[in-house]
Amino acid sequence: MSKLQEVGNAKMTNFRWTVVAMLFFATTINYLDRQVLSLTWDEFIKPEFHWNESHYGTITSFFSIFYAISMLFAGRFVEWMGTKKGFLWAIGVWSVGACLHAVCGIVTEAYVGLSSKAELIAATGDVAVVIATVSMWSFLVARGVLALGEAGNFPAAIKATAEFFPKKDRAYATSIFNAGASIGALFAPLTIPPLAKIFGWEMAFIIIGALGFLWMGFWVFLYDKPAESKRVNQLELDYIEQDKHELGEAEKKPGVAKVSLKKCFSYRQTWAFVAGKFMTDGVWWFFLFWTPSYLNTQFGIRTSEGLGMALIFTLYLIVTVLSIYGGKLPTIFINKSGQNPYAARMKAMLIFAFFPLVVLLAQPLGVEFAYLGKNAAWIPVLLISIGCAAHQAWSANLFSTIGDMLPQGAIATVTGIGGMAGGVGSMILQKGAGNLFHFAGETNMTFMGFEGKPAGYFIIFCICAFAYLIGWTIMKSLVPKYKPITDM
Repeated sequence: MSKLQEVGNAKMTNFRWTVVAMLFFATTINYLDRQVLSLTWDEFIKPEFHWNESHYGTITSFFSIFYAISMLFAGRFVEWMGTKKGFLWAIGVWSVGACLHAVCGIVTEAYVGLSSKAELIAATGDVAVVIATVSMWSFLVARGVLALGEAGNFPAAIKATAEFFPKKDRAYATSIFNAGASIGALFAPLTIPPLAKIFGWEMAFIIIGALGFLWMGFWVFLYDKPAESKRVNQLELDYIEQDKHELGEAEKKPGVAKVSLKKCFSYRQTWAFVAGKFMTDGVWWFFLFWTPSYLNTQFGIRTSEGLGMALIFTLYLIVTVLSIYGGKLPTIFINKSGQNPYAARMKAMLIFAFFPLVVLLAQPLGVEFAYLGKNAAWIPVLLISIGCAAHQAWSANLFSTIGDMLPQGAIATVTGIGGMAGGVGSMILQKGAGNLFHFAGETNMTFMGFEGKPAGYFIIFCICAFAYLIGWTIMKSLVPKYKPITDM
């Protein structure tokens, strides 16, 4: 029976929301895998391998730049393979990469000729330097494989969203699956430190990494394009394809033409997206990678402690709740004022760009209320959570600007280009932060009344606070008005 024959008195199916749920879980796993290192390095890995902030900064910055380079090609790979196969390859590779971290200790022990963690920890002098270097390079290889696979998540997810949702709903759908990043970060402190403490940090990487293989089994059987899916009836298909009358003839045809990488770079719309990602992605990754270390450095709180887990959990709980509503705001603007999607999205993004300014108060208030002891950490954490929630709301709308103005044949490619830009921006911020914190600790530098590493953190917080307003200004100057591309 054809989809047209199914309509009759049938109600519209809602399989598109099942797809969003799958994208949500994939993104959750993505961020769980990504955060295992940030929640284990300071307490478990650092003593074993004799790392300092510079080693960790090198690893996180390498992940960022390799992720960035991979994003450029991941978009093209997803366009070539298709959403279903492209996503399977992506999550399969990054799950392998996540599990590979567990063998870094074995590689290091074999190279330096030691046979246990105790011997690694007890090493001194030149041996300790060799251990730090070899272990760092081992982690760089594992992070490289992880980055290669994780680069495919957002190009595939954005393409799936564009396939299953009309333009007016895409930001909301994106905000839901993008909340998986927050949920991953939310559950990470409740699961990863206890796993590392009970079973060892190696098993934390293996157990979390194995979740990706489980997801793959569901994706194989559930996902097909809307027109080919047995779970989508004609009413839902009509709803999904309601924008088609606004598109060119090439987009109306079943076979969507692929757009060359060179041509994508020739459009201001691409560069606007690139600017938004470059300026802001590093902020999210900085807080994701460095907040546990910040709590330990500033307040002496470890992530394996109850307070440490509660702080990180609360941070991302606030991010999760607030960020989902951020994706709904443009829809409200469109319904009330009839604005085009791009205008409504940019208006919402400007509002979100002001919220990270509260991060400027995190360090001063944390010091001001130092008499509360470790509980003073709640103040900067709550302020950081507002900034991170604003980022996720901003990010959901930023991703949706691609679908607003580019045809489906270019969406994954431009997502990859923007992801590369975001990775480059993140690499600069992560490496700069690691070197700055190490330098600040060694020299006891001062800045705005802060000394040592707290001074370094305040400098980075200032950069994070203003990044969104700068990014929005550049985007608006490149694409002042709604201008969909029709000549591809």
